[in-house]
Amino acid sequence: MKFIEVTGKNVDEAVNSALKELNVTKDRVIIDVIDEGSKGFFNIIGNKPAKVKITVKRDYIEDANKFIRDVLDSMGILAEVRINEENDIIKVDLTGPKMGLIIGYRGETLDSLQYLISLVVNKGHDIPYKKVVLDTENYRAKREETLKRVALKTANKVNKSRRPFKLEPMNPYERRIIHAALQGNDTVCTYSEGDEPFRRVVVALNK
Repeated sequence: MKFIEVTGKNVDEAVNSALKELNVTKDRVIIDVIDEGSKGFFNIIGNKPAKVKITVKRDYIEDANKFIRDVLDSMGILAEVRINEENDIIKVDLTGPKMGLIIGYRGETLDSLQYLISLVVNKGHDIPYKKVVLDTENYRAKREETLKRVALKTANKVNKSRRPFKLEPMNPYERRIIHAALQGNDTVCTYSEGDEPFRRVVVALNK
């Protein structure tokens, strides 16, 4: 991260001078007071200037945007990138043609890219952890509705056959959707079995 050390008659003057030189606002920097300085005798003899170190915070939003742009360029995909942050959740939405390439088979490419963006945003652990959610064409919401229907349909199968039913392997996020969808069901229960990336949800009768 970029930083400078600046002196001034007092801490405030030193900080303001540094902000002006760096052309940033106070909320974009980390301020370390090296020496508060002293006015000396009669404000003349023994005067000692204040000294501060001003470090510009990493712009993780810009880092994420650049990473996404580089990936899209390498894939030859034109897309509009919108990034918003709220309550430590960074939402990245992509719009454009060929979004199927970004989504991949059942969202695998989308999930992998989301994971990589999270690594970029949270590198160095110099900021509070930020959760990253990458989406395009409202895929996440559509997939969630599909999984909820699968969960209910599977519960009906289990009730009719009286036998447990194993779903296809899913990532942790999708397994949680299945578990949540059937959590309040009185006739069936759910549990996961197997190792990643082949771990899957099992729907069985309640004992």
